[in-house]
Amino acid sequence: MDRVLKILFCFAIGLGGNYLLAQNSNVMYVELLPEKKVLTVHQEIVFENSSKDSLGSIILNDWNNAFSTKNTPLAKRFSDEFIRSFHLAKPDERGSTSNITLLDENKSFLDWCRPERHPDLIAVSLKKKLAPGQKIKFTITYQVKIPSDKFTKFGYTNQDGFNLKDWYLTPARLEKNGFCMNSNYNVDDITNAVSDFYIQFKIPQEQTLFTDLDIINSENKENFTVYSLEGKGKTDFSIYTEKKITFNRYKNAIADVYTNIIDNRLDEIQKAVIIDKIVKFTNENIGTSKNSKVIVSQSDYERNPFYGLNQLPAFISPFPDSFLYEIKFLKTYLHQFLKINLKLNPRDENWIYDAIQVYIMMKYIDEHYPDMKMMGNISKLKILKGFNLFNLDFNEQYSYYYMLMARNNLDQPIGNPKNTLLKFNEQIAGKYRAGLSLKYLDDYCGNNLANQSISSFFALNQNQQTSEKDFEIILRKNCPKNIDWFFETIINSRKLIDYKFTNVTKSNDSITFTVQNKTGTTVPIPVFGLKKNQIVFKEWLENIKDDSTFTMKKNEADRIVLNYQNEVPEYNLRNNWKSLKNFAFNDRPIKFNFLKDLEDPYHNQILYVPTLEYNLYNGLMPGFRFHNKTFLNKPILFDVNPAYSTLTQKLIGNFRVIGNQFRRNSPIYLIRYQFSGQFFDYAQDASYMRFNPMVQFFKRPDNYRDNRKESLMIRQIIVEREQSPFVSLEGRNENYSIFNMRYHNVKTEVKNHFALRTDLQIANSFGKLAAEVEFRKLFESNRQVNLRFFAGSFLYRKTNSDYFSFALDRPTDYLFDYGLYGRSETTGLFSQQYIVAEGAFKSKLDTPYANEWITTFNSSVNIWNWIEVYGDIGTLKNKGESAKFVYDSGLRLNLVTDYFELYFPVYSSNGWEIGKSNYDERIRFMVTISPNVLVSLFTRKWF
Repeated sequence: MDRVLKILFCFAIGLGGNYLLAQNSNVMYVELLPEKKVLTVHQEIVFENSSKDSLGSIILNDWNNAFSTKNTPLAKRFSDEFIRSFHLAKPDERGSTSNITLLDENKSFLDWCRPERHPDLIAVSLKKKLAPGQKIKFTITYQVKIPSDKFTKFGYTNQDGFNLKDWYLTPARLEKNGFCMNSNYNVDDITNAVSDFYIQFKIPQEQTLFTDLDIINSENKENFTVYSLEGKGKTDFSIYTEKKITFNRYKNAIADVYTNIIDNRLDEIQKAVIIDKIVKFTNENIGTSKNSKVIVSQSDYERNPFYGLNQLPAFISPFPDSFLYEIKFLKTYLHQFLKINLKLNPRDENWIYDAIQVYIMMKYIDEHYPDMKMMGNISKLKILKGFNLFNLDFNEQYSYYYMLMARNNLDQPIGNPKNTLLKFNEQIAGKYRAGLSLKYLDDYCGNNLANQSISSFFALNQNQQTSEKDFEIILRKNCPKNIDWFFETIINSRKLIDYKFTNVTKSNDSITFTVQNKTGTTVPIPVFGLKKNQIVFKEWLENIKDDSTFTMKKNEADRIVLNYQNEVPEYNLRNNWKSLKNFAFNDRPIKFNFLKDLEDPYHNQILYVPTLEYNLYNGLMPGFRFHNKTFLNKPILFDVNPAYSTLTQKLIGNFRVIGNQFRRNSPIYLIRYQFSGQFFDYAQDASYMRFNPMVQFFKRPDNYRDNRKESLMIRQIIVEREQSPFVSLEGRNENYSIFNMRYHNVKTEVKNHFALRTDLQIANSFGKLAAEVEFRKLFESNRQVNLRFFAGSFLYRKTNSDYFSFALDRPTDYLFDYGLYGRSETTGLFSQQYIVAEGAFKSKLDTPYANEWITTFNSSVNIWNWIEVYGDIGTLKNKGESAKFVYDSGLRLNLVTDYFELYFPVYSSNGWEIGKSNYDERIRFMVTISPNVLVSLFTRKWF
């Protein structure tokens, strides 16, 4: 093996030529053992100290070892994003790096360790300090256990293939402050030092190898093929081996492209034409790469698809087939091209990758598909012309994704490290904001700034390791204006931008207007003059720190608009225009839209939606919902839903008005004011009205990725009820008003869940205080334990009714908080609905209420997958009676936690429950059909 490495090393020196970029080299002999899912590696590393300080150790990236346990940073990332597959995976589905031996040039062993909190890095201790400019050579042998590709799209596949990325040991990037010690968080940002690679890769003959390294030679030996691979000046590379070949090769004078992006609706000639067009466009707008070989894989696309297009089912085709393939290939090719060629720190300087990628994508659409709409050919249907969603140009969609996060106070600076971003910001909103920001700077500076700067920066990367500072220097050099605001505000802050017109006066040939800076963030903004929707003038306004007045020629404009082409990433576009017509009664007239729409800055939108709900006492309830919530949040929201009860044949419904006060720089990031009301039946032939004025305070940690959420709710519940001939109100007032204050502190993820909830209620007839602690843990053995403790006590009580008492198995819901389908039922299917509240028992016992105090402890543990056993114990005290101890137990089918569950009682204080004649009436169920609640099940990993 040493002889092979020496031959490879001499071969590497011979091919090195005058290539100046790489100061390090990796010479490797690798053998793939498919049955074991293992790579055996014998490697020689030459490392040069490019810093100004002497080094006592060298950091190696070993990101494959991030898959080794359930406690690595990668495993915790999966847990944070509610990805259960990794924690529940079998041991042979995970990866690791083992049997590591390090030897120096003298064949002496080198000490090494894994730094604390970095199980996917290796610190190699040197026997003596490595001076600046000095080189060291050492040899490593190790074994790589390849993980399944179901976690990250890279690893071994179900088709007996291997998608290999970040599997080998290599020196980490060295900067002026030392080595970049970055763990694997599954965001494709490994920070390797630039290196030359020379590899002999041995695989079984039934496998075929594809890679973005150059294949110098391939030789068949017995039942194996040995590939000789070379890559110069690289930070990483990909290798794919397949039994059944899916990659096709497309080569022109510029690039050699291998791709297996799936699209069965295009033939090879059509794909070749598209790929040739994209390769040439990239070469013209970015530059010519020294690395002509590019791999564009389906795995890479699926890791970061073009969101929106990837959600469409195959039978819906609003875009031409060729366009769908083109946009998928364009995005993935640009991603791979930039990763190969830019020698940045991909974690701390990721915004530059995103900015160039999205800017080039937008330019490509502008040049090749200038009339393409966001919703494709569907936009041509006349029935949809009134929807802003269908009128939006394709490139205009990017700003809406950013505003989606900004309007929810969830946006983050795009200059933040990639691993600190929320998933939606990392993959969508932040990425698009970066591209829009570069386009904004290009429009402001002129001089073809973006293209010139991208080309210059790209050329610089062909010869050296670069940084964000290099890109900044180039941008400043190419822009004739001061652009401090771009880096300070647009890139490295989350300051909101919002300008609006105040006073506007006009004469025959000029207009005078005042622009107000609503947020105090000072950046340039363009003002446009329009005549019949055609631009007649455009001027950039600068230095607007508060209210500023401007006068300019009218040029027959009938309307002036700030930021008309949405160049500036503004928070609010609805206050950006003024009509210059003589009789402009309303600058923003009312517009009705069916179902849902994007925000239209030129209209006050009212959306109307048919609704159909059900409860036992009103039956089916068809109705119409009128509201103003588009896809973007607003400070003021209203929602009115009148409906018709098919059983009582009367008008019912609900309404709410919400005021959102977002606080940008405070841990209490949102204060919400709400007034709501509802009118339904709570029993047969008996209606109720409920009014609820409320204020809520929401708090979050400084780390946006932390799943902890705190809230404080203060409200007054006012209920008026009719007498019912079927439900006795004896001893309980028909009408009541309750002051309620609740505090929630919840942190949830796959492995751990903790919640603390307190509840204070004050009314004329009673006062009560309750607390609940909930804990859920998924152990290393995949055993999940759920624990819950509840305690409640009356502070005072002036009623003899159990209506306001603590419930052992089913709350009376006198606050009308829960989605009970038959709230007054005591028998039948609807009485079996289970709500996790108060005592949370599953069995119905002889003492269902406590009018003094109650304590309960609920637990469950899984015995196989989603089948669990549960047990509850509790003590409850009623006035004039001794405290009573109660218990129950049974089986829980936890199909979707908190959304769809079934409970089968077995043994309780009632004795054996299973086998009794009415056992079917003892089974409890939890079913959530509320669309808003169900949507949160799928969106929680993004936010």
